[in-house]
Amino acid sequence: MKLYWGPHSCAIGTHVLLEEIGKPYETEKVDVMGGGTRKPEFLAVNPKGKVPVLVRDDGSALTEYGAIALWLARANPDKHLVPADPEAEARALEILDYAVGTLHAQAFGRIFMPQKFEPKDVVHGTLGLGKSAIVKEGESMVHQGFEILSKALGGKPYAGGDTFGIADTALFYVENWAPQVKIDLPSNLAAHLERMKARPAVKRVMAAEGEA
Repeated sequence: MKLYWGPHSCAIGTHVLLEEIGKPYETEKVDVMGGGTRKPEFLAVNPKGKVPVLVRDDGSALTEYGAIALWLARANPDKHLVPADPEAEARALEILDYAVGTLHAQAFGRIFMPQKFEPKDVVHGTLGLGKSAIVKEGESMVHQGFEILSKALGGKPYAGGDTFGIADTALFYVENWAPQVKIDLPSNLAAHLERMKARPAVKRVMAAEGEA
């Protein structure tokens, strides 16, 4: 398997999953901020132009965070990365989907890439609301999102209950972004982040990606 990843991106969560599983894999660093995902050689792998991308042993590429995570879990059932109980599984996937689709794509997206959220007038171009207003909106959404995730996690050590699973990797990467934007985490999310950082696999990945 081969993982395409970018610095400070959500792909760190996929990297953690691969390291936790422990099967052989290789990685290729992509300069996301420098336009690496828009280069022809990368688009040939993933026309969507984003990381993570997991190229499997049969040469097929799998994209989208949740799809990659669930495939890795199903392909490695001995690792118990998805709760066996249907309700616990649903709640864990609920956390994963919200972290990726809302907190990451919508909230942090406004902070990291405000230009993508600038309203457009088809005749005159941007409406001139300014990046600062979009960033502030993103910050408000991050605060709200963390409160929602805090309630979803509750007093559980991990998203699915007592053991680590795929949802924890999504929760981890958005939690790990909080200090970058100077936003404090609710106490149980802060404890979850520290719990994740204490895992040997996470330590190895953070060192490999220069985030240790």
